[in-house]
Amino acid sequence: MKKIKYLSLILIGALSLSSCTTDLETAPTDQANEAEVFKTAESAETVVNGTWAKFNDDGPTYANIGYSTVLRTSDAMGSDVAVLTNKYGFGSAYAFTDLVNNTGSRSLFFWSTLYSAINNMNNVISRIDGVEGSQSKKDQVKGQAKALRAFCYLNLASFYQFSYLKDKNALVAPIYTEPTTTNSVGKKRASLEEIYALIKNDLSEAGLLLDNYTRNNKDKIDKSVAYGLLARAYLNTGEWSKAVTAAQIAKAGFPLMAPEKYKDGFNDVTNGEWIWGHGQTQEQSGASYAFHYLDVSSSGSFYYSFMADPYFKDLFDTNDIRYQLFQWDGLPGREGLLRYAKFKFKANLIADIVYMRSAEMYLIEAEAAARNGNVTNAITVLNQLKSARHANVYNGPLAQNDVIKEVLIERRKELFGEGFSLSDIIRTQSTVVRKPYTDANGQPIKVQITTPDGTVKMVNGRGHSVFSFPDQSAFAPNSRYYLFTIPQKEAENNPNL
Repeated sequence: MKKIKYLSLILIGALSLSSCTTDLETAPTDQANEAEVFKTAESAETVVNGTWAKFNDDGPTYANIGYSTVLRTSDAMGSDVAVLTNKYGFGSAYAFTDLVNNTGSRSLFFWSTLYSAINNMNNVISRIDGVEGSQSKKDQVKGQAKALRAFCYLNLASFYQFSYLKDKNALVAPIYTEPTTTNSVGKKRASLEEIYALIKNDLSEAGLLLDNYTRNNKDKIDKSVAYGLLARAYLNTGEWSKAVTAAQIAKAGFPLMAPEKYKDGFNDVTNGEWIWGHGQTQEQSGASYAFHYLDVSSSGSFYYSFMADPYFKDLFDTNDIRYQLFQWDGLPGREGLLRYAKFKFKANLIADIVYMRSAEMYLIEAEAAARNGNVTNAITVLNQLKSARHANVYNGPLAQNDVIKEVLIERRKELFGEGFSLSDIIRTQSTVVRKPYTDANGQPIKVQITTPDGTVKMVNGRGHSVFSFPDQSAFAPNSRYYLFTIPQKEAENNPNL
């Protein structure tokens, strides 16, 4: 993993001394002068760019590299990824013993990563109007800062409390909208309603501020990203018509990829369907490490740990382009596991990270339309995505619940490995579903594999290995085991929490 080293990241340490993270990081001795950092709009932009780089590529361990760790954890805690618990990285998340532990390194990493980014964006937002530069440049930087701040709070709202539609008054996490220092007084937890009000306000303003901005790469937040995040927020809060509108704006100009492109490995930010992602180079490739968990087919991948639940394969039509990505593993030690080769490294073991695609916006539009009673529109949009994957179109019952169920299944199929598993379970108040890969008599189901020497044989198919919560209770909706925990250090540092 390459180390990131440039000025904007040095600034992050200088500006990230929030009361939320006092014990989590120390300022470097070569920190830059804040007056110089916020002298011009261009220099202020380096704080946004540096925060984004640190947010993605920095981390204390190989299992905790940047924000994509949140997404890998979400999928490991879901229904469709059968994580190998003897592999490094996410076995404890898969078994629900990781994020429930408030003294663990991952809970501390997630919290400090989100709040460090929030504090940096608060610095930018509070100062940008007074710096030198054109109004258009100030608008761009402010819009990006507001959208990134909203993105962090959206993660807090999505993973640290149950669904907004269950209880919008439930307390989540503190809201900070002004820069903090080591002397700042910690705030109490805000409710879901309060956090979502900030999220929607920030993203609405960002959409306006970025209206005329044209970015030079998809790492940058533009109007499409802001509206895509807004579509997610409206879906979470049950504002169906607004979710439809925001998703339509976000996906404009990002056509669904050609079917065969689906086999390319989901590793290239230049894919026309990607709205937002994080590009990687040989010199800056920290986030690429996530692919060692996702990539189960490249010879250079270390872990092969995110195998697929065999029952997940049964959700796909055999003519679906995605169905062709499944293969029973025949390598020693992995015989009978099911590979889903959606993710593949580029050459030299680097890979770009996807954060938003137009396919997700199609699914948000379809789900929101269905929940709003517009089942005909929902089916039309859903079938556009299905057709793009060469899947059979939906022609089933027109009952609202049937259509919603079909959209949610399509979300699982389309967004596998992209970090939506747990957040969707929390959002929809549903449950993790895992069962042994056995027949009606409880016997293992045989599958055909090919070994490296070409031998074809039948072996026991293998899938999930964890079928209950740590206390041996059955998986159920709205379980405390689904929620990310606030780290103990935060509670110790903030008596007002």
